[in-house]
Amino acid sequence: MFSLRLPIPLVKTPPSFSSYSPYYHCPFHHPSQTRGLIVSKRGSATAKCHADVTLRHDRVSFAGESPDPFPAELAAEMMPKHVAVIMDGNGRWAKVKGLPPSAGHQAGVQSLRRMVRLCSSWGIKVLTVFAFSTDNWVRPKLEVDFLMRLFETTINSEVQAFKREGIQISVIGDSSKLPESLKRMIVSVEEDTKHNSRLQLIVALSYSGKYDVVQACKSVAKKVKDDHLHLDDINENIIEQELETNCTEFPYPDLLIRTSGELRVSNFLLWQLAYTELYFNQKLWPDFGKDEFVDALSSFQQRKRRYGGRHA
Repeated sequence: MFSLRLPIPLVKTPPSFSSYSPYYHCPFHHPSQTRGLIVSKRGSATAKCHADVTLRHDRVSFAGESPDPFPAELAAEMMPKHVAVIMDGNGRWAKVKGLPPSAGHQAGVQSLRRMVRLCSSWGIKVLTVFAFSTDNWVRPKLEVDFLMRLFETTINSEVQAFKREGIQISVIGDSSKLPESLKRMIVSVEEDTKHNSRLQLIVALSYSGKYDVVQACKSVAKKVKDDHLHLDDINENIIEQELETNCTEFPYPDLLIRTSGELRVSNFLLWQLAYTELYFNQKLWPDFGKDEFVDALSSFQQRKRRYGGRHA
């Protein structure tokens, strides 16, 4: 968790973007205003942007819609309490459609909104999403800068819905490289939503599983150095108390979903996933919707979770 806890007011003004940057491909629309994507027919009046994309200003809120009815094919008593998602495939989604990478990331935000609504409607208590890995800092600066601004504008636009709908926001990861404005916004939204209990949305931002274990070990080592803990007292429980997912009552995901067909966990929640059920889907993240989520949950409910033991 980010350690800062000073309440800082949110700024309603969206950050500025370079209108001529090749990363955005479109000089006619402000990237922070993108909410929905319409692929235009070539030669039409709206096809003047390099990527043939018209950017709409309407927005679907994370929590502002009516609850989704519980799927008849699922059993309410067998729902996972904690779902984790590796939201993979935004860039490939954009490439397939002939759009700039920024369009894929914006479409990915729409999928996250949909996932938050479904989890909130169906009684899932924790949703953890891998938004940005510590390994992603090596990406082109234009892309990284865009993502940082997208995180900021998304949080800013949704905070009132979070508060209204009882959604708690927690952000985990190494904050040292994040822009100061984003760090201030994280502090503010965590403070504003800390008493909400309908759904906890944990955003892993500048996070990796290796980083998490290392920072936990450093914290334990400091306690030993300061004589607050004896070396012989160190066990798994002590380490687990220092992991960043200690921000939630349910720190271990029951189900991990990864999109885009990749079959790996990519340095995400390495300790916490020890007994998590894994589900891989071929759909790219922007195309992962309600039907795909129901399939993942249905698969989970058919698993036999033994935790190293054996059922009679």
